[in-house]
Amino acid sequence: MRTKRSMFFCFAVLVTGLTAQSEEFSMKVMTYNIYRGGTMRGQPLSQTANVIREAKADVVGVQETRSPRGVNGEKLAKLLGWNHYVDRRNKCILTPHEIVERHNGGVKIKLDSGGEAHVFNLHLPSNPYQPYQLLSIRPKWQKHWDTPFISTESEAIAGAREARGKDISTLLKQIRSLPDKETPVFVVGDFNEPSHLDWTEKAAQAGRHPIKVEYPTSLALTKAGFADAYRTIYSDEMKNPGYTWSPLTKANDPKDHHDRIDFVYFRGTGIEVVDSKIVGESEENADIAVTPYPSDHCAVVATFTLTSQPDGSDQER
Repeated sequence: MRTKRSMFFCFAVLVTGLTAQSEEFSMKVMTYNIYRGGTMRGQPLSQTANVIREAKADVVGVQETRSPRGVNGEKLAKLLGWNHYVDRRNKCILTPHEIVERHNGGVKIKLDSGGEAHVFNLHLPSNPYQPYQLLSIRPKWQKHWDTPFISTESEAIAGAREARGKDISTLLKQIRSLPDKETPVFVVGDFNEPSHLDWTEKAAQAGRHPIKVEYPTSLALTKAGFADAYRTIYSDEMKNPGYTWSPLTKANDPKDHHDRIDFVYFRGTGIEVVDSKIVGESEENADIAVTPYPSDHCAVVATFTLTSQPDGSDQER
C-alpha cells in the first residue's frame, strides 16, 4: 500500500510451448507486498522467505523490495535458492524455474511441463486511495495532505481512473500485442484499489463499505476477459471478504478500512483455478497462517490447472 507515488507491480504470466499431447499440470501463482523491504515489522528477511515457502508458490511477484535495485529481492532469491529478476524500478520476480529471457520489465521462464511463461510486473499508485477519501480517513503516513475527501461513486471512479487508469491501459495494450491470443495469462499484484466485485450494493446495504462503487481497474480487467481467482472460488463477497489490507489494524479501527486490494487475475484456454488462499498472520484472518507475519499486506496464492492442447499439426485441414 505505502508507495510515494506511482510504482508498477502487477504481473502477467503466459504459458506457451504446449506439447502435442494433451496433459494437465498445476501451477501456483502468488502476489506478495513485503512491506518496505520485508523487515519493517522487526523480523529478519528470512521470515519473509518463510512466508513464500509456506505458500508453496511456483512464481511470486514481490512488491516493495526497496532500493537500491530491489536489494532485498536479490537477498530473498538467495534465501530461497531461486532465480530472480529485478529491473531498474525495483520490480522483482522470484521463481525456482529457469529464467530464459529478460525483456521489457519482465522475464520468460521455463516450466517443468516443458512450456514457458512470460512474467510482467506492476505496482499501482496508492494515492489518492478512494476508500480513505470516501471515509474521510487521513493516515499518518500519507504525505499528500491536500487529497480531497469525496462522497459519491462517480467521484471515486474518476479518482481511481486518474490514479491508475494509464497504468492498466498500458498493461492491457501490451497483453493485446502478444501473438498467441489463446495463451493463458495471469495478472497479479498490489493494485491499491478494491474490486467492483466487493464494493457491491449488498455490501453497502450491510454497512461493510460506505457506498457501492464499480471500481474501474477490476472492471477493466473483467471486460478484457480476465477472472478474479479468489472471487471465482469464493463468489459470495459477504461470506468470504478475503481481506489483504491490512494485518496491522483491527477491523473496527476508525483510522483504517479493511479491504481486498491484492489480486490474482487469469484468462486463457485450458486454464482453471482450483484454489485460492490468503496468507497472513492468524488462522482467524488467513487460510495459511505464518507467525510472526512480517508484512502489512496479506499475500494471495492461487492454484491453477493448465491443460496443454494438441498443436493440430497432424490433424486434417
